[in-house]
Amino acid sequence: MLIWYANIGEETIYFKERYDNYPVLFFGNFVINFVLPFLVLMRNDTKWKNGSLSFVAIVVFLGHWLDFFLMVKPGVLHTAHEVGGHGAEHGATEAHGHAVEHVSSFVQGFTFPGLLELGTMLGFLGLFLFVMFNALSKTRLTSEKDYMLGYGPWEASSEHGKEVDSLFNVTLIFTGIVFVITHILLFWYAYKYRMQQGRKATFFAHDTKLELIWTAIPAVVMAFLVANGLVVWNNVMPDLGPEDKFLEIEATGYQFAWDIRYPGKDGKIGDKDFRLINMSNNPLGVNFNDQASMDDAILSGSDVIKLPVDSTVRVRITAKDVLHNFYLPHFRVKMDAVPGLPTYFIFKPTKTTAQMRQELSVYPEWNEPYDPADPEGPKRWEKFNYELACAELCGKGHYSMRRIVEIVSKEEYDAWAAGLPAFYKASIRGTDADPFKDQKLLDYEIDDRKAELDSTVDPLWSKLASGRDTTMTAEVLTLRLKYVFFDTGSNNLDALSNHELDYIAGLLKKHPHIRLEVAGHTDNVGDAAANRTLSMGRATSVRDRLVSQGVAASRLVVNGYGDTKPMDTNDTEEGKAKNRRTELRVI
Repeated sequence: MLIWYANIGEETIYFKERYDNYPVLFFGNFVINFVLPFLVLMRNDTKWKNGSLSFVAIVVFLGHWLDFFLMVKPGVLHTAHEVGGHGAEHGATEAHGHAVEHVSSFVQGFTFPGLLELGTMLGFLGLFLFVMFNALSKTRLTSEKDYMLGYGPWEASSEHGKEVDSLFNVTLIFTGIVFVITHILLFWYAYKYRMQQGRKATFFAHDTKLELIWTAIPAVVMAFLVANGLVVWNNVMPDLGPEDKFLEIEATGYQFAWDIRYPGKDGKIGDKDFRLINMSNNPLGVNFNDQASMDDAILSGSDVIKLPVDSTVRVRITAKDVLHNFYLPHFRVKMDAVPGLPTYFIFKPTKTTAQMRQELSVYPEWNEPYDPADPEGPKRWEKFNYELACAELCGKGHYSMRRIVEIVSKEEYDAWAAGLPAFYKASIRGTDADPFKDQKLLDYEIDDRKAELDSTVDPLWSKLASGRDTTMTAEVLTLRLKYVFFDTGSNNLDALSNHELDYIAGLLKKHPHIRLEVAGHTDNVGDAAANRTLSMGRATSVRDRLVSQGVAASRLVVNGYGDTKPMDTNDTEEGKAKNRRTELRVI
């Protein structure tokens, strides 16, 4: 206020004229400078609300008070005298009379404000102090909702976070000192050099010493702050090479959600291309011609983002539509998500969600009910979660981009990540969007099948060495071959079948006590007798391949059942495909 009125003399001179002749302008200024702070601070979510409102009100009032009595009142008097003298020189007596009329209510010269003005100021000050101390005596000096950043229990939960907090603290100290000194001088000079009768201002255009002082000091301070910031930045964003161990994930922002892509077993995130985006089946534009994309998993919607504690995490950050911001406040992670310009951030979580909850449990404010309507329900610390937010105003649904982030142990993360379904496998494989639609078997499918056999067949056959129990039904004892292919109407094995059959042969040699029935089945297309013959031939081909890999023929019995034992309907193509199968059953 003081700066504005002090630098715009015309506004100062015609303050009273605005009040008399332009009430809309005058009261508009009053609303903006006095009422508006109340409306803004009504949005305050902390328990400091009453004190904040009163403080801003009294500050605005003092600003107007100082403005009027230290700037406006003497300014109008001084201007009236100047106008009168200038007008007389040009014969403008009417102008002189008009100016004097507007200031006739002022006493000649500047006098200290009277009792009414002082009483009003002290009254507002007393009211402010009463409301402030009354409010503070009834509540703790802790925030209700703004609990992500700050002091107390809120140490950063990442390795680099303490450096960032230290950088902010140092910056706050320097800028705080400048802020306090500047405002003290602002009010002091406004008072000391106010207009007084008989005082004449001194004007000087240049002072080399003064220029050097206020150039050198900020330059030195800024150099220190910038250098300190660069050190912190280089520590936060190191160069990661192929030899470094880290987990890379990808966060793609769009109105109004985040899609999080995790790497599969290869530990690599595949390429993507915006030209491949298809909102019906490939919303991220993942390039499935890149083998690294085959096992990537995509979390969308409200899925919880899980990360391992004490592990370096590199987040690849992108956006599809407008500017977003990837913000993990508890970890001091914040980076813009820019359409067409990938960015990244590196951090290492140091506290699991469970550890942070335990730390918060010792604070009284965190032992309040999470839901005030359910005082017997869980406490606030029990419901605490790390959060991902968008720190850009990206649209009216901006708030809905909040996601829960859970930090867990390395072992728990590995078990969770192993269960994530690959997006390609679950949504793309075999569809029109699949660039390998015509290929029967891919490398990742071979590896997945081996892992499946290791986790199901191997332990079952090991258990059978000590005998069977009643839970081992025919279905449990039956292994349905998944990647065994024959030419249409023929019992000739496709070479791709050898991957699965050879691995099963290895398991059979590992468990010599196992004997199997090799059973062939067909759909109901064609003659029943021909189907039985075909199924018998296919079962024989499977047996012969196993025998060629070192399995004793005496351990394998061959049967062809044709279409007599369907496992699904033969009325649909999908059902017929399921009925055309070869099975291995323990006998």
